Amino acid sequence: MQKITPHLWYDSDAETAARTYVDLVAGSAIGSVVRYPEAGREIHGREPGSVMTVEFRLGDTGLIALNGGPLFQFTHAGSLFVTLEDRAAVDRLWEGLIEGGRELMPLDRYEWGEHYGWLADRWGLSWQVCLGSRAAAGRTITPSLLFGGEAAGRAQEAIDLYASALGARLESVMRHDGSGRDPAGGVRHARLTIDGQPLTIMESVTSEAPFTEAFSLLVNCEDQAEIDRLWSALSAVPEAEACGWLKDRFGVSWQIAPRALGEMMTSGDRAGVERLTAAFMKMKKLDLATLERAFAGAAVVDS
Repeated sequence: MQKITPHLWYDSDAETAARTYVDLVAGSAIGSVVRYPEAGREIHGREPGSVMTVEFRLGDTGLIALNGGPLFQFTHAGSLFVTLEDRAAVDRLWEGLIEGGRELMPLDRYEWGEHYGWLADRWGLSWQVCLGSRAAAGRTITPSLLFGGEAAGRAQEAIDLYASALGARLESVMRHDGSGRDPAGGVRHARLTIDGQPLTIMESVTSEAPFTEAFSLLVNCEDQAEIDRLWSALSAVPEAEACGWLKDRFGVSWQIAPRALGEMMTSGDRAGVERLTAAFMKMKKLDLATLERAFAGAAVVDS
């Protein structure tokens, strides 16, 4: 399982969106589908039995789509950068995604790529599509964060934080030269790897798009100590803390969750999932031992 998984929030079209994406990228597949239990209905407000999450793979990259209601919308501050090695495959993906969506940058030749485009699909999710080498890119899909608005000028600070908290390695960085509106020395484009997975960071004072919970990064933790450490290092907005979700000081949303949570949620044990959901819906930072007891049917004492 990947260390970090892009997590995408939809109103009610998570399964339709995931199947649309899978059909457009060769070598992709739908994985586990988790349905809402009765437990926690007063919080999640979804019909029991309806789709909650869909795990899917695009090429060599795993993602998760969630039906969470109309609370959050995508912006181009968070996007998926897709690298494909065949020009026809790029064109096919572009044509499939742009239907019902909108163009942000036309599919064309640029200084950084001979066949590149940026769009928002019919659900608002932002995609950057590029012809290139997947070996050089690291994976088919790279989550990309654009620091604009109140976060503009703070990309280097974010890189430093992610290096400290998540062990991110800075692989390359291009800086603004001062010829445009962005001040010289700012991060134009940086490529990081976290546990071998790529993440790109850009910043621009011309962008006013905020980060939202619709585009978050799920970190699969091995134990409670890792959960505690990352929560302490990253969480900066107390009111955003819920069910393992947090916001860092730049507004980027993260989910800090034990790897075992996903395994329990996809176990097929309906009673266990009911108990598990009832437990984690009450939490801010997730408590692995409590979740495991709830799943097993042991008595859980509210902390």
